[in-house]
Amino acid sequence: MNESLVVNDSSAAGEPVPWMEAESFNQHNSSLELSTAPLEFPVNPWDIMLCMSGTVIACENAIVVAIIFYTPTLRTPMFALIGSLATADLLAGMGLILNFVFQYVISSETISLITVGFLVASFTASISSLLAITVDRYFSLYNALTYFSDKTLQYVHLMLIVTWGVSLLLGLLPVLGWNCLHEPASCSIVRPLTRSNVMLLATSFFAIFVLMLTLYFKICKIVCRHAHQIALQQHFFATSHYVATKKGVSTLAIILGTFGASWLPFAIYCLVGEREYPSVYTYATLLPATYNSMINPIIYAYRNTEIQRSIYMLLCGCFQANGSYRSRSPSEV
Repeated sequence: MNESLVVNDSSAAGEPVPWMEAESFNQHNSSLELSTAPLEFPVNPWDIMLCMSGTVIACENAIVVAIIFYTPTLRTPMFALIGSLATADLLAGMGLILNFVFQYVISSETISLITVGFLVASFTASISSLLAITVDRYFSLYNALTYFSDKTLQYVHLMLIVTWGVSLLLGLLPVLGWNCLHEPASCSIVRPLTRSNVMLLATSFFAIFVLMLTLYFKICKIVCRHAHQIALQQHFFATSHYVATKKGVSTLAIILGTFGASWLPFAIYCLVGEREYPSVYTYATLLPATYNSMINPIIYAYRNTEIQRSIYMLLCGCFQANGSYRSRSPSEV
């Protein structure tokens, strides 16, 4: 049986139910009676939805990566971080597709561990890239006068190295032995990850979320202060200050709200869930988490006017190798 990322469930036909299976599943659980019925679908519908989600994620982010790579005017620190996010989400989408294929085509513990590590590394890089973008936005406002300097490029490169280095390390842990293939009692809701491994990942997520929340709160204060100063100078305090502040706060709410709504349910369930719990709970919290990688390109890339311009030029067949327009501002708050 293929062990790759499988939910705590098993079918009567002996087919693996991908992404989180526990060997000691309670066969009398009424929540999953349909999954053990003789007329069950040969492929788990939840896995089909995960594969479809991965396909959309891969397509969306592949466009962003291609646009940033082939557009010289987008080779700035800001777009390097957006490109890192798009690359991580692209790999996550590909990982979901490969996991689906390997589950129903190839049965191998080695491939199982590689797939698990690939997905862990990709999603970790995605979340870490979001933190890097948040840090970049904060410094672009806090140190606006020195933002466009060589030092900015250096700390962006440093953040990218740390982001992908840590993500690769966490992805290698299951492959290097931190798994429950030989000790089923230590399995978590996501097999073959151990409970301690999943708790480490969930705790890391909460630390990143709190840090992002703190930074965006400070960004919001800076934006409000700047809007207030500009409004006073232009003598249109009542209107311009309100409009600018409302736009900044609403954008921050969308960013944090989307991130939290996508990942918080799964992160919380990783801490409180047990491997004996119905697999439907794991799927129901995991699927929304993948939607974050689907929404990221819309928030961080497709809303950007320069990327919109590059896509328009490319679609119109007038893509220029040397554009005259270059960004002089960080990504929109």
